[in-house]
Amino acid sequence: MLNAKQVIFSGAGQSEVMRKESRSAIDLTLDAALEAIAHAGLDSSEIDGLSSYPGVRKDISPGFGPVSLADVKNALGLRLNWHSAGWEGPAQAGAIVNACAAVASGLCNHVLVFRTVTEASSVTGERKASVSGTGGDRISGPFQWMVPFKGYSAVNTVALYAQRHFHDFGTTRQTLGEIATNNRRNAALNPKAVFTEPLNMGDYLEARMISSPLCLFDCDVPVDASTAIVVSRAEAATEVSDPIYLEALGSALHGQDSWDNFSPDLTEMAAHDAAAAMWSQTDLTPADVETAQLYDGFSMLTLSWIEALGFCGKGEAKDFLMGGGNISRDGLLPLNTNGGQLSGGRTHGFGYFYEAILQMRGEAGERQLARKPRVAVVANGGGPLGSCFLLRTG
Repeated sequence: MLNAKQVIFSGAGQSEVMRKESRSAIDLTLDAALEAIAHAGLDSSEIDGLSSYPGVRKDISPGFGPVSLADVKNALGLRLNWHSAGWEGPAQAGAIVNACAAVASGLCNHVLVFRTVTEASSVTGERKASVSGTGGDRISGPFQWMVPFKGYSAVNTVALYAQRHFHDFGTTRQTLGEIATNNRRNAALNPKAVFTEPLNMGDYLEARMISSPLCLFDCDVPVDASTAIVVSRAEAATEVSDPIYLEALGSALHGQDSWDNFSPDLTEMAAHDAAAAMWSQTDLTPADVETAQLYDGFSMLTLSWIEALGFCGKGEAKDFLMGGGNISRDGLLPLNTNGGQLSGGRTHGFGYFYEAILQMRGEAGERQLARKPRVAVVANGGGPLGSCFLLRTG
């Protein structure tokens, strides 16, 4: 178990989030990295750890992994005592899990963790995004068993989870629509968000279907962006004025590591394993959480996290989300206050950490919550991939 006093989130930075224009991946990364380092009150010379997800990956989706550790190390002139990047792990935030473990174990003092994507500018008429891979003539891995049955994308599998939840618990499209419309209202206050025009329930229900019951507004939007976080050993970051401590984290995986066969219960995902592991490490409860930044690659994943984390009982999301009041900015659980990935742009999970840190330090500008959160939960991933973090102020 990680001691909360050992690990703090000391800084965060984010580049422009772009949809139509393009800058190089390394330029975006350095913008985010330098902002995060300055936000932590550090100099680049003090960064002795470097972590990222997934490293350079040209065999997945265009723009999915365009920047290597070496690119950043050399550009910033870093002298590293520890570094890590890779594909396998508890979703994209596995890089942050690794960083927390590295500073807690004394391998290094300050880890710069970054995630860069250029998926908006990399996809063209000839080059489409696909998690099933683009690097060879034959699809391999789990998607070789799914693509022949028209499981071309994660949206097809998540739609099956949604259909089962609808069947078992009476969940409706309006339930998911509360998440999408709430995120859009929050995005209107975020100058970096890519979709800010109003979205009401009628607009949502009339939108083009992608994979029933998931429509266009249930799916996140590809962007070009970089987000960076500095994870520090508390003893080495005594100058941080508003330390944000890691209270607990969960990255458990008990089911099958497979999108299409994770669990016999299609209403549960890895979120449920990760959440249970996280809550087992703390005396805090869901009632203590004052904001939640929950993964919304698809709206159904957010619903799954809400139930898994205990903000309502299993199968009770329909009632918890009804009318959107509970997840509004002044509600019981202010959700995805930057617009999430559905409206803010797909920063692959790292944008939630950026937003949580700004909110907890009272630096979120126009979208700052009326009450500065003292406890926040950040969740990342879906299907057989998931990790979640409980953060608290000192």
